[in-house]
Amino acid sequence: MTGNSVTSRRSVLAAGGVALTALTLGLSACAQEDALAKQAKAGDNKNYVAGDGSVTEFASADRKAAVDIKGTLFDGTAVTREDFLGKVTVLNFWFAACAPCRVEAPSLESLHQDFKGQGVQFFGVNLRDEKATAEAFDKTFNLTYPSFDDKDGAVLLAVSGLVPPGAVPTTLVLDKQGRVASRVLGEIQKGTLKALITAAVAE
Repeated sequence: MTGNSVTSRRSVLAAGGVALTALTLGLSACAQEDALAKQAKAGDNKNYVAGDGSVTEFASADRKAAVDIKGTLFDGTAVTREDFLGKVTVLNFWFAACAPCRVEAPSLESLHQDFKGQGVQFFGVNLRDEKATAEAFDKTFNLTYPSFDDKDGAVLLAVSGLVPPGAVPTTLVLDKQGRVASRVLGEIQKGTLKALITAAVAE
């Protein structure tokens, strides 16, 4: 997609922007202290690589075809592209040892609660964790929306070109036709993502 077909605004997101930790996660990392989240909030980039934290909105007339996502949630539920039609969908790409993923998790759950009455659905897309680790993350942050088990990369492949493989976290907002309406590369700002979701719901 060319620059003429994309309405883009860039912002430096809080707490280090896009970040990817090199640490592995033990169950102790889900303790109340949550040192990884504190590390990201400190903004010192220790043990992860910072990115640009860009926010991109795609004009309705210029959006690509609906994403062809097929995958399985950690609870065993199969999800196909038909499940995205008629609803605004938020996809958040994450894994448990990603420090900024831990920082943004409470905001994602809060937005999920704010918008679920409007028919907006949230899905996490977990790129590397086993079920027990993913469930420990959900419990730590009281997440109530489900996540894909995407260790095989099927969901990531379906949005190839929109989600760089190393850019975690990344969040996509899909319109009611299943097309990508907006993208956040890096840790979300709650107010920004709320505005992006609101715009998609209003279409």
